[in-house]
Amino acid sequence: MKSSSGDHYLALDHVRALAAFLVFTWHFTHAGHGFPVPFEYTPAFFPLALLNEGHTGVALFMTLSGYLFAKLLDGKTISYRWFLWNRALRLLPLLAIVIVVVGVQQVQAGVDPWHYVLSIAKGVVLPTLPNGGWSITVETHYYLLLPVLLYMFRRSLWLPLLALVGFVAVRYALFLERGEIQTLAYWTIIGRADQFVLGMVMFHLRERMAGRHWLAAGVGVAFCAVFWTFDSLGGFYRIPSYPSPSLLWVVLPTIEGLAYATLIAWYDGSFSPARSGMSRFIGIIGTYSYSIYLLHFFIVFRAAEFVHHTIMDLSSFPVAVAWAGVAFLGMVPLGYLSYRFIEAPFLRLRKTYTRPLKAAAAAPVPAT
Repeated sequence: MKSSSGDHYLALDHVRALAAFLVFTWHFTHAGHGFPVPFEYTPAFFPLALLNEGHTGVALFMTLSGYLFAKLLDGKTISYRWFLWNRALRLLPLLAIVIVVVGVQQVQAGVDPWHYVLSIAKGVVLPTLPNGGWSITVETHYYLLLPVLLYMFRRSLWLPLLALVGFVAVRYALFLERGEIQTLAYWTIIGRADQFVLGMVMFHLRERMAGRHWLAAGVGVAFCAVFWTFDSLGGFYRIPSYPSPSLLWVVLPTIEGLAYATLIAWYDGSFSPARSGMSRFIGIIGTYSYSIYLLHFFIVFRAAEFVHHTIMDLSSFPVAVAWAGVAFLGMVPLGYLSYRFIEAPFLRLRKTYTRPLKAAAAAPVPAT
């Protein structure tokens, strides 16, 4: 479904589909305890490290979000009230259903209902929402920062870059105080802010990336090599433990954001994907990616266990990735149903929240 502005970018739906597949593969191949593929495994073919450390798909989602909002809001002013209204309609209905379903499961498992309700309440600030809902908390914090970021971008591109340096400095200071920064860098806006900002920055530099195929290839290879090194050192859980005391987590969110933002700008600026065939199908997956992201937690771990115990051994990473692809495709019909009957009805209630800056100067949007 198009945004309330009427804009729809198929290339960015492709990126959403890739991000969803990375996260799904991470959960399918490793679960939360290194099953069926142990966390110690490192692929010999180094680009596969992105799948072996598929949690990086969340960074791709965050970077894409920054890029997309910069694109939607470029040269426009917004009614912030209606912007927040639209984002609530986009994110909250499905999240609310997931929270209820998980709550029922928790009660059936003997968890104190009050403890669960308290964890949901904390989710407004802390990464405690279930089924990946913690990332919605981070996204919401980005929306709160967005007016300030838009002001910075309209004053000078150097201001958000200066803010980026500030984010890194804050993480370093917290690292010195806490002895680790992985939890804040991965699960909160303290780390993810870099990715939103870099997505916005690269939108403004997108014309410099259009057609720069060799540059994009170099960035892609370098990023894969960095992640292969990260993977070989132990990855998310084993540098040398979780949470990691490694200084790497001070800059890893920045590295992810810079690489993904550069490649998004290159892809968006260099190609006009066909609206038919495989391109259209991948775009459809991107359209359903939010549903796939929140709902796959109900299925992905059981699917891996079922295949491993009843069909074939999945301890081989290439085999596990192949089956992850099959299972991911199996999520598409569920994503369609969720999108069609849960997301889409609420999306019809959205309001137009943007005006061109020139029109806004003639007829200012009332303060909200």
